[in-house]
Amino acid sequence: MQNIGKKIADLRETQGLTQTALAKKLKTTQSAIARLESGRQNISAEMLKKISHALGKNLITMSPGTVNVAIEGNQKLQGTIETNTSKNGAVGLLCASLLNKGQTTLKRVPRIEEVFRLVEVLESLGVKIDWHDDTMRINTPKKVSWQKIDVEAAKKTRSIIMFIGPLIHRLNKFSLPQSGGCKLGSRTVRPHFYALENFGVKIDTTDTAYEVSVKKKPAHEIVMYESGDTVTENALFAAALTPSKTVIKYASANYMVQEICNFLIACGVKIEGIGTTTLTVHGIKEINSSIEYTLSEDPTDSMFFITTAILTNSAITITRCPIDFLELELLKLEKMGFRYEMSTPYLGANEQVRLVDIKTKPSKLRALSEKVYARPYPGLNIDNLPFFAAIATQATGQTLIHDWTYEKRAIYFTELDKLGAETVLADPHRIYITGPTNLRATELVCPPALRPATILLIAMLGAEGKSVLRNIYSINRGYERLVDRLQSLGAKIHYLEEF
Repeated sequence: MQNIGKKIADLRETQGLTQTALAKKLKTTQSAIARLESGRQNISAEMLKKISHALGKNLITMSPGTVNVAIEGNQKLQGTIETNTSKNGAVGLLCASLLNKGQTTLKRVPRIEEVFRLVEVLESLGVKIDWHDDTMRINTPKKVSWQKIDVEAAKKTRSIIMFIGPLIHRLNKFSLPQSGGCKLGSRTVRPHFYALENFGVKIDTTDTAYEVSVKKKPAHEIVMYESGDTVTENALFAAALTPSKTVIKYASANYMVQEICNFLIACGVKIEGIGTTTLTVHGIKEINSSIEYTLSEDPTDSMFFITTAILTNSAITITRCPIDFLELELLKLEKMGFRYEMSTPYLGANEQVRLVDIKTKPSKLRALSEKVYARPYPGLNIDNLPFFAAIATQATGQTLIHDWTYEKRAIYFTELDKLGAETVLADPHRIYITGPTNLRATELVCPPALRPATILLIAMLGAEGKSVLRNIYSINRGYERLVDRLQSLGAKIHYLEEF
């Protein structure tokens, strides 16, 4: 029964449906769908027929499995692809919507796993969400019922910790499940505790939950223990509805933090220093109005297609690339021999982000003599660093990738060996990759981490022969309709149906 429930969840999410949307089709409740998918409720033959009709699949004759893809690699790609909006921006904005007692309308919301999980959590708290096409309308309740939280959905995303900042303005005491998401080692949550304690927030950690109690007070000045993205967002949420001036020092200036700042400004909060490491927030007493905001484009989505063009030696056009968050990556690629053309910058829909169109050209690359490593913005983006591991397999010479941020992510890069890459893992943070390599097809299971899983997919697109990549849930966490978008460029990739 649990296997059938898992398959229903996989098919639902592949089609971009939330549990609530499927529940409406079946004229049942979101909680009933949650029970079916988790294997906690028996499924009758009649219900299977109804679900089969709603999803367009014959579930009665299916065999258990997960969402897998087959790839015929080494195909030249061509055409134009538009950069999607940001996973990291979307999850932050969904958390931020809890600050508004009025209606929040978010446009260009990506239909991805991470968003589905947060929508399920928000709806379990009593939030009303109406999602049509790419526009989401969010109405928060007068009273948040945190006791009814969807624990299973909350445990699947690290973003759940960003609920603390908004909820301290609504509740004096609450509990949130310990979060999951990517398996990248021990990513401490203590910086969140140290930032929020300035606002009178006490957080006790149990084996399964964060127990939060609040005696609100102005923070005035915060020195961030770590310049992390989510911890900076949590501090911004706390400061936004604290009616005094809060100075946040050593803040992250990354793209998703700038997204939150722009949204809060639209809500009436005054913020100075956007794009720097010192943010001054002039908080207000309440946000209770109709807010409309269009999400910004995702630099990691642009980088995915730049890397795909390099691995397949293809000429494609990638539109709406957020250039301010790609300049250093492009400079390093240019010094490696990457050839491309770039349009004049233009403003995005929210009139805050500068965008460009990039036309890639077939290129012969050489390894950089210096190591490639990430830094907080304006350095090379931490989430873009793994792409250089795939790129290094096609560059003449030896490349040193230094992934200092996470204990285990560089280890995942050694999976490229199974595609014929030549790597040497120096330690859990450093890997040497020698190229160029003629990659070969293979069958792999996705690692439980978004970016390492993504570079395996890209490597398979560049490999000779037919590859199979199994259990692409970790990729679907961050990329919307990726198989369809690759197909639009001529990639020979399709879902494997297992019935």
